[in-house]
Amino acid sequence: MSSTRDALGLTLDRLLQPSQFKDYGPNGLQVEGKARIARLVSGVTASLALIDAAIEAQADAILVHHGLFWRGQDGRVTGWMRQRLGKLMAHDINLFAYHLPLDAHPALGNNAQLARVLGLDLEADARFGDQSLGFIGQRGFDGAQQLAAHVQTVLGREVTLVPGDGRPLRRIGLCTGGAQGYFEAAIAAGVDAFITGEISEPQAHYARESGVAYLACGHHATERYGAPAVGAQVAAELGIAHHFIDIPNPA
Repeated sequence: MSSTRDALGLTLDRLLQPSQFKDYGPNGLQVEGKARIARLVSGVTASLALIDAAIEAQADAILVHHGLFWRGQDGRVTGWMRQRLGKLMAHDINLFAYHLPLDAHPALGNNAQLARVLGLDLEADARFGDQSLGFIGQRGFDGAQQLAAHVQTVLGREVTLVPGDGRPLRRIGLCTGGAQGYFEAAIAAGVDAFITGEISEPQAHYARESGVAYLACGHHATERYGAPAVGAQVAAELGIAHHFIDIPNPA
């Protein structure tokens, strides 16, 4: 079975509501390819490795969280940009990218799906941070070390932990990717620990001074669950094939 490029775009827009977000780049169709779509590949980032893997999988469209175009970037089509665009256009592959909308979806987004794989029960309507991107889930842990061990087991990678004051944990804030700037909003929302992808210098001090544990678990590692969830949903709606391809990334 197959669908159309326009139908896929409309289905994604209806699900993810990109018009509701002020984002860092364009959401939706970023590179136009063939009009009919039978195979959709999802991934985290529109890297050359993902594009090559999608070509091997005979994909007609790719859905990613990190697309090709960002506010303030050099607009010249040279180097890595030429390579990626050249492969997409040579093989007539559509590229769809959704950044903040893919973080924020209440059930299928990166934050909701990370909570699912970690076994956290999301608090209904409990959000924090800019554009309400931060989520809060509940699960009991004896302390930050136990939570860190659990996250490491589930994600399959080491985490950077600033343990806070050693309190038992119940309310866990999370915001995937490079959301270290949301830590203060998470503290104000009353969480016992905060899970994100990265850490910068100030967050270690905030954790020690507030007592709230901070876990940096990898930008890619925390954001590899939303795209396949959304891809599977829209593929089922449109009757097309879907395959998630994870390109390993140490970040």
